[in-house]
Order: sequence, then C-alpha cells, then structure tokens
Amino acid sequence: MISITNKTLQDLEFDTILNTLSEGCNTEIGKAKALEITPFKEKALLMDNLLQTSEYVSSYSNNNAIPNHGFETIHTELKFLAIEGSQLEVSGFRKIASLSETANFLILFLKKFHEYYPKLNEKASQIEVTKEIVKQIDEVIDKYGEVRDNASPDLLNIRRDMNVVRGKVNQSFGMAMSHYNSLGYLDDIKESFVENRRVLAVLAMYRRKVKGSILGSSKTGSIAYIEPETTLNYSRELKNLEYEEKEEVTRILKQLTNYIRPFHELIVQYQDFLSDIDVIASKAKYANKINGILPKISEEKRLFFRDAYHPILYLNNKLKNEITHPQTIELHPKSSIIVISGPNAGGKTISLKTIGLLQLMLQSGILIPVHERSETFLFDRILTDIGDNQSIENHLSTYSYRLKNMNYFLKKCNSKTLFLIDEFGTGSDPDLGGALAEVFLEEFYHREAFGIITTHYTNLKILANELPNATNANMLFDEKTLEPMYKLHLGQAGSSFTFEVAQKNGIPFGLINRAKKKIEGGKVRFDKTIATLQKERSKMEKTTVNLKEEEIKAREESKKMELINAKIKDKLERYQELYDSNQRLIYIGQKIDEISGTYFNNKDKKTLIGEFLKVVEIENSKRRKASVKELKEKEVLQKKVAEEVKVQVDEIRKEKKEKKLKAKEVPVVPKVVLKVGDRVRMYDGKAIGTIDNIEKNKATVNYGVFTSKVSLEALEFVERPK
Repeated sequence: MISITNKTLQDLEFDTILNTLSEGCNTEIGKAKALEITPFKEKALLMDNLLQTSEYVSSYSNNNAIPNHGFETIHTELKFLAIEGSQLEVSGFRKIASLSETANFLILFLKKFHEYYPKLNEKASQIEVTKEIVKQIDEVIDKYGEVRDNASPDLLNIRRDMNVVRGKVNQSFGMAMSHYNSLGYLDDIKESFVENRRVLAVLAMYRRKVKGSILGSSKTGSIAYIEPETTLNYSRELKNLEYEEKEEVTRILKQLTNYIRPFHELIVQYQDFLSDIDVIASKAKYANKINGILPKISEEKRLFFRDAYHPILYLNNKLKNEITHPQTIELHPKSSIIVISGPNAGGKTISLKTIGLLQLMLQSGILIPVHERSETFLFDRILTDIGDNQSIENHLSTYSYRLKNMNYFLKKCNSKTLFLIDEFGTGSDPDLGGALAEVFLEEFYHREAFGIITTHYTNLKILANELPNATNANMLFDEKTLEPMYKLHLGQAGSSFTFEVAQKNGIPFGLINRAKKKIEGGKVRFDKTIATLQKERSKMEKTTVNLKEEEIKAREESKKMELINAKIKDKLERYQELYDSNQRLIYIGQKIDEISGTYFNNKDKKTLIGEFLKVVEIENSKRRKASVKELKEKEVLQKKVAEEVKVQVDEIRKEKKEKKLKAKEVPVVPKVVLKVGDRVRMYDGKAIGTIDNIEKNKATVNYGVFTSKVSLEALEFVERPK
C-alpha cells in the first residue's frame, strides 16, 4: 500500500506540477481532476495510467492523431436527470448530444487503432457505445438549439397557425398605418415596438382619433404608442397560439427528458471518460515540454536515474535561455544511502529534490525527464525533511521540529522507504547534533531503507565511508574559480571549501588563518585533503569529457571509412560480374571461330550443326530462367556498370595519352647547322662518326670502318673539333 504524506508533496513542490497540468487541460472537470492527482496506491492502476499517457505522447509522432475530446460540463443537467419528473432545457440537450457524440467517436477511434493505443482502447472499451441519445435529441432539436417544427404533429399545426396569424397581424397593421399616415396622425418614425408588439407612433394631439389600445408614450409625451384595433384581435389570437406552443414544447422536452433519463449513468461515464482523457492529454503535453518518458519499472529494488532533470527548474531555465544540468544517481542494496556534501549553492538540495520529485511524479502517473535507460521500482513511502520547518503555530524551533520529524521517520521507515533529508543534523550543537544524526543514519541503514541526505558534518561523511552499503557523493566545483559545476559525483565526500570560498569573497587572509588556528588541525587537514581530491576529480571530469569527444569523432570517421569500403566492395563485385560475362562471351566466340574453321576445311554441315548445338546446350545448362522483372533489373545494372566502366576506361586512356605526350615532349634546343668535320650520330643510333662531305641535303658520315650517306635531318650534333 503506497502512502505519501502531504508534507512530502509540499516539500517537493508537487503542487507546482499539478498547477501546470491543470493549466494544460481544456475542460473545467479536467482542470479540477488534474489538481487532485495523488500517488497511486495500486501498481496495476499506476502502470495503466503511465502507459496511457505514453501512448498519447506517441500520437504526436504518428499519422493517427487522437481526435478532439473537448466538451462542455453537464453537472447541472445530470442533477436534473437524476430527479424524477424534471425537464431539461434545450441548451442542456445540445450539451448532452455533443458530449455523447464526442465520446462515441473517440471510443470507436481507439477501437479502430487499438494496435497503436492498446491501453487507451482498454479504458474506452469498458464504456458502451450508443447512437440513440444523439439520434433522439437530433430528432427533436436542430443544430441551432431550437425545437423542430416536426417534433410533434400538434406543434407543427400550432406553428403553421401562428405563421398565418402573424401574416394577418402584419397585413392589418400595414393597412392601419397607411390609413392614419394619410390623415397625418403619425409621427415621422410612423411605428415602433412596445413589449415586443408592433405599435403606431401617433402624435399625442390625435391619439383619441385612432382606434386601438394605448401601450405607452414617449419620454416627452409628444408621441402615443397605439396598437390598432384591427391588429389587436389578431395579436390576442397570436398570444393564445404562443401559449399553446410553449405548452407543447414543454411537453415535448419532458418527453425527451424521460427518454434520456435511463441513460443517466452512461452519460456520467461519458463525461468521466472524456475528462480523464483531458487529464491524460495534459500529462502528454507536459511530457513533451520536459522530454518526459516512461522508464523501466522493475520488481528489483533499484533506483537508477540517468541524466535526470528537475522539471520545474528545467522549464524556468528554458524560458530564460539558461542551461539546466542533469544529474545521474543510483541506489541499490549495495549502495542504499548516499551522503552528499560540499559547499552551499552547489546544487545539493536541487539534486535531492530532483530524485524525490521525479519518483513522486512517476508514482502519480506522470512521465519524467530521464534517459531512456533509467529504471526504478515503487516505494511504499517517500519521507522528506527539506528546508526550515520552524513551526510558530506549535511553538517548535527548527531543531525541535526536525527531531519530531525524525521520530516519525523511525516509526515508518522500512526496506521499501525512500527518505530525503536536507542539511541532516543541523539546528543544534555540531558535535552533539552530529552524533545524534549519526545514530539516526545507522538506524535507517540497518532497516535497509533507501535514502539521500545532504550534510556538512564530517562525522557523517566518515560514517558513509565506513558503512559497506553507503556512499559519499559531492557536487563538483571548478578548482580555479571555485564556481559550482552543478554535477553530482558519486564515491567521494565533498569539501565545504569554507576557507577557500571565504578568501574568494574578500575575507582578509589574516582572519582566515586565525580561524584555522581555532579548530582542530586534524579537521583542517581532513577538509583540505577532501578539497584536493575534489579538485583532482574536476580535472579528471574535464579530461573524460575531452576523451569522449575524441572517441565520438573517431567513431564517426570509422563509420565513414566503413561506408567507403562498402561502396568500393560493391563496385568491385559488379566489375567482376561484368568481367566474367565478357570472358564467357570471348570463350563462346573462340569456340564458334574454331567450329567455323573446321567447317571451312571439311564442309561437313552435320558436324557443324552438332558442334554448334553442343556449345548452345552447354551454355544453356549454366543458365537459370529469369523473370521479366529480373531481366529488366539485370539490364539496368549492366548498363549502369558499363557506363561506370566506360568512364573509368576513358579516364585511364586520358591519363595514358597525357603521359605519352609528356614523354614525347623534348626540350626545344636550337638546331646546330652541321658542317664538314662535325662529329654526329643518328637519332635512333649509338655509333658516332665524322662528316666527310655534304651534298645538297645529305651528308657522308665516316664511322672509321665504313662510310654512310644519311639525311641531315636524321643526324644529331655531338661535337665540333677545335
């Protein structure tokens, strides 16, 4: 049985969450229901509610958005329906018809899309669907909120007679107005309305000359308002008919009320259902704002909130464009109590409230802003002692109130309790209060309760370090600026940075030294050691962040390389297929050429046909009959590969051509005019000879053993003897 006190709700500012949810509702009943949300006492109901909200959140991202479910409240109409012999007004029937139509449409919608919304459909399927209510009301009342003429035969006849009499009234009034106007008895306005009746505006001096009933006069008394005598008779008849109409309408509405009355309970269910959906929709909208999800809820006794945000702080900071720092915290049997220490304004209380509020929200059916891998289990109690709870009414000091609260904790605390205590042990002498707080902490520990406390007391930090299943934690501070980093670190106690913060805020160094001398040296050394460790931890945190960033970059590069390798492999496979296909065609061509050569020599057609058929059968045995679709795909693929190969071949040819051109390019050297006696050699030769004679364009070259006549253009100058 889950039991959470009003004090816990107040300490964790749960009413702020409820006010936000109430503002998100569209109906008055929904707003009221949102303000009445409390933690669920049964797990089954809680899980249903959480899953319903989660399903509604999913409707924002799929194509089957949940339709409108707004309605007007019908509390008054339901009260009248519960009274035998009562009659509803026309407006009440329209509200009931609209409510029934909306509820039926939503129920059928959820049934149609039950795969998307199983839990919402389960809720909706418990309510009966009927068109009778809407059908019966629509037969009597039109969309403008008027009783239809054909609601009954008598009403139809009465209204027909009324229309006829109205015509006679207008006709007789028109004749009287024309007559008296021609006599000059009427004022310029000619006519007016008094008590919803049409009257002549007669000048006061002529009022005795106009036959009819005087119904009033103007403020100055210059005009008398008279209903003509001829019209008066028809007006009386019309009034009688209007009375009959009213009586008939009353009878019809009573009859309709009696017809609707048996559906009273169903209409109540419709209103409850739609108002519940309104609250669920508001929870879903809120979850969307804070990035709320449904974490895993297990039977195992473990609380693990990863990247948890305080929802109120998150939304406030979002409006100011400020950063909200998430916290990660874990409680389990091997680490059941966490003692958070460190300087003030570092975020200890916010961390404490974040865990408590998120657990409270979750147990109240509200999705929470945590990482999707978070998980928790359901506590029977959440006990809190946060803030200055001085009670003027009961004449209690802060410490007295806290002792009274601790007494309550000791009575209720068990293995399924989560306790949250801010500034544990404060309010009394540090040594004496610290000792008592130490005893309380030991008692909670032995009862296997889960808890988080914040403290400045050194003895509590030491106790947390000594107890096997307790853990110290601290809020990280920048080691240079001593500014809070608002990050919770588990596993190490935090220094209060008392003297460091004092020095940073301008307290004279001499005074700080005097203060250090007034306390035990061991305590200073202990606090200094913790501060040093905390500074080292801050450095490690920064290094870890940098390493993670580098790791992410390396992963991205690795993914890019894998993608490139996959593309290259795919291209190679396709090139291999094309190569194999071409090799097969070359083989077939060679075979055909061989058969043709044989036929050319022996002219044996029978052997030719036999050899040719053998080749065809061998090739067909390798083939599989492909479908038209496969053939088309293959053709497209072959074209694509051929185009790619062509591009590659063109590029290769282009490169080869460029290389050849570069190779042929010889530095332009001024050509020497050859003379007799010059030593020369041929461009494509190695032997060097001497020119003995030049005739026309030819030279006689002496190589020592033999002479040769060579064109001057084919000779290359080597040297000229001095």
